Amino acid sequence: MSLEGKTIFITGGSRGIGLAIALRAARDGANIAIAAKTTEPHPTLPGTIYTAAAEIEAAGGKALAIACDIRDEDQIASAVEETVKRFGGIDILINNASAINLTPTEKTPAKRFDLMFDVNVRGTFLTSQAVLPHLKASAADGRNPHILTLSPPLSMEAKWFKPHVAYTMAKYGMSMCVLGMSEEFRRDGIAVNALWPRTAIDTAALAMIPGIDTDFCRTPEILADSAYIILNRKSVDCTGNFFIDDEVLASEGIIDLEKYSVVPGTTEFLMDFFID
Repeated sequence: MSLEGKTIFITGGSRGIGLAIALRAARDGANIAIAAKTTEPHPTLPGTIYTAAAEIEAAGGKALAIACDIRDEDQIASAVEETVKRFGGIDILINNASAINLTPTEKTPAKRFDLMFDVNVRGTFLTSQAVLPHLKASAADGRNPHILTLSPPLSMEAKWFKPHVAYTMAKYGMSMCVLGMSEEFRRDGIAVNALWPRTAIDTAALAMIPGIDTDFCRTPEILADSAYIILNRKSVDCTGNFFIDDEVLASEGIIDLEKYSVVPGTTEFLMDFFID
């Protein structure tokens, strides 16, 4: 398996899961465009698009740092154009950017509701739309194009909605893009899949949520390794799936997940919001 020479466009990849996926691909010598908002150091969150680019280059990849707010369709178009100008095309899109607000209905301000829908649903849709012509060109050249979205499997059970209706709807909006686009672009040879973790993942954003003990989480690298496996599968055969990280690894014979534990020796993990 290898992503050498592939061009990957990642939204929100200045830190966390997006950066971990980028670094795994960089080890193969991939070209990676980091399209995210963070250009200046955040007071509480680590990383910028420039520090991410430096890490990618150090890992063996070629990086392009692009300041981009995926709520703005013109910025998306510009970022895609800049990527194609630099690397000659796009083979893979990672829809990683996401906003989270785990509040019940009465405590969800309209501003936070709009942010989640603008980033999660609208951003995923518009970025996928903007990249599609280049993914079609990639398919025509036999370069195995993929869209991979970090979103959960769809389930209409009330228990997933009750604690945070707005957030669940916004994340499921991303998953509905996967469901529809996978079938829409199957004939074009473009794989469209979702990936989601079995357990909570230790990221800076998660650490800011009250009551979350990251000692009972896994690291972003488990998603990076899972994504790597998916992105190397044949796009014509691997589409329309809602993958869970440990199941992807198990399919390749990887069942010892100890190295992904935040605290070595942990046996009981905090389950993710959308996984039984």
